Amino acid sequence: MPATDLQPFLHDARLAVAAPSLCAARPDGRITEGADGFYHGDRRILSRLEIGVPGVPNAPIATAEDPDGHSVFVTVLRGLAERTADPATTLERRRELHAGRLVEHYTLHNAGGRTARLRLEIRAESDLATMDTVKAGRTGTPVTPTAGNGRGLSWQDGPLTAALTLTPAPHHLDPATGTLGYELELAPGQSWQAVLECTAEHRDGDLFPAVRSTPWSAPEVTGRDHHLAHWLTRSHHDLRGLLLADPLRPADTFLAAGAPWFLTLFGRDSLWAARMMLPLGTGLAAGTLRTLARRQGRAVDPVTEEQPGRILHEVRRAAQHLDTGSHLPPSYYGTADATPLWLLLLHDAWRWGLPAEEVEELLPHAEAALDWLERYADADGDGFLEYVDSTGRGLSNQGWKDSSDGIRFRDGRIAAAPIALSEVQAYAHEAAVKSADLLEAFGRPGADRWRQWAERLRDRFRDRFWAEDEHGRYPVVALDRHKRPVDSVASNLGHLLGTGLLSAEESALVARRLTAPGLDSGFGLRTLDAATVGFNPLGYHTGSVWPHDTAVAVHGLARAGLHEAAAPLAAGLVRAAAAFDHRLPELYAGHPRERYDRPVPYPASCRPQAWAAASAVLVLQALLGLAADAPGRRLWVRGRVPAGYESLRIDGLTVAGLPIGVATDHTGAVRLRAPEGFTVTTV
Repeated sequence: MPATDLQPFLHDARLAVAAPSLCAARPDGRITEGADGFYHGDRRILSRLEIGVPGVPNAPIATAEDPDGHSVFVTVLRGLAERTADPATTLERRRELHAGRLVEHYTLHNAGGRTARLRLEIRAESDLATMDTVKAGRTGTPVTPTAGNGRGLSWQDGPLTAALTLTPAPHHLDPATGTLGYELELAPGQSWQAVLECTAEHRDGDLFPAVRSTPWSAPEVTGRDHHLAHWLTRSHHDLRGLLLADPLRPADTFLAAGAPWFLTLFGRDSLWAARMMLPLGTGLAAGTLRTLARRQGRAVDPVTEEQPGRILHEVRRAAQHLDTGSHLPPSYYGTADATPLWLLLLHDAWRWGLPAEEVEELLPHAEAALDWLERYADADGDGFLEYVDSTGRGLSNQGWKDSSDGIRFRDGRIAAAPIALSEVQAYAHEAAVKSADLLEAFGRPGADRWRQWAERLRDRFRDRFWAEDEHGRYPVVALDRHKRPVDSVASNLGHLLGTGLLSAEESALVARRLTAPGLDSGFGLRTLDAATVGFNPLGYHTGSVWPHDTAVAVHGLARAGLHEAAAPLAAGLVRAAAAFDHRLPELYAGHPRERYDRPVPYPASCRPQAWAAASAVLVLQALLGLAADAPGRRLWVRGRVPAGYESLRIDGLTVAGLPIGVATDHTGAVRLRAPEGFTVTTV
């Protein structure tokens, strides 16, 4: 297969995000190859941006990045104005990324003893390629620019326009080669500066516009220096960069799934991330719920897989042509889990203090979602939720492990659809029980019926989803089209915990599987047990580690009261975060910690990724055992945190918009300062 057909790697890229824009570059700042580029709204605005002096070697010597993604790159221009072996002439490239705008400040400084005479050239190209083209490793054709008033270049493709300008105006400009430059003379000690600005605009406006304010409080951990504190801080900044607004109501915000591949609304990802962030406020949850409710399915459409009550999978401006052969329409509904996850977020946001009037206005959407669970999600009437790609062009797997080989038997065979995933049954069970609580609290009918529905699902699950091997009983990952148990041991187990689907004994069996060496890599849970045929530590869903997946398991273990099992998995994530400079990627390799003292990157992973970043908050919540019932004015917290989290103070947590103060003393004992009128229960 030619290299141009391979998905570009990102593990060594410098990634900055200001949704709906992002910039990916080489470690020295150059935009030259692969997925490099300045992007806006899923289009690559600049596919090349280089600066240098022809015939003069560049020697990158320094790179710095601030929390908001602004970067500085320093290069020595070797041989210029030098009298000795000491470097004399440096070029500083200070990059800022804003929504729809990339700015670079250039400073050329001569610290040598001779005058530097040089021709500084900037080369810019644009292919205006779509994100699916870039992701598939296909090379876009450069678009021929036009000169813009002698100060820069501009490109256009239909309603999309991009413009690059230089201040001061360049001395020479050649649109045919995309070259702009200056003839300069710098005396010893002299500096010269210029500013490049590239802007992008779509005539119809952004599909999802940028956001100015953050709808959550900033988490802060003080006291002893701790990697959890650094992970929370970095995640806060990364999540701010991923925020987008609903153009139908710009006050409603949500998190794009990740950069660069998924910088848009994703039902599952946006819902999970918002649910993880609830201890910092309910504003993000409210915006996410309403944004998805406005796009909730209303009709049966086989092309988009829309169904009444269904919550969508993703939204793009244009159809996607994926390298797997799939062709996804701009609004695509092919997901089995987004609908129950929407119901869970609504309930949990209510419990964390979403105002009653905001909850009530969403209850008709909740009732439509519940109806989808019963009428459409169980196509064959066997009492389980299953999925199948009815178009032949959509996603063959429609849970969070949505790669084509993500659901497989222990002997390596790929499971055939329709597939009933174990975690989807767990989400649906919990959603039915919690929705019953909501319906009852707001005086709406159906609570008893949905509790009975959940009870029947739990009984069926216990009868059909459990298997046994030499290590004992465990829940299988799925049932295939013939209702055979897909008997692999996989990280999906962790999503069952704390949902009410399992008994205390069954939860303990799951905990033992999760903490065994086959799944626990030491840096988090592998997606597939290492003993499975086809296990690949670099397999997207067949052996890699996904931080959000482990965080969900950690929280589930805590909800089930299995704190001793949760602690080492949480510690593995904190270790991994430190190794990635506290910016956890979408996923990384599932090699054992005993073999490598740092997690091995998955080369094409998104970074930042919303639910990987938000996992920091979920892990903190699990370590504290923090839970809320704002309508009942109650809070729950653990009496003591695991070793390693002593002498910390946590600020920024809220319930019903009111601050919660948490501190741990030198013994690990937890002290919680609750808002007035709240009762605190220690568990």
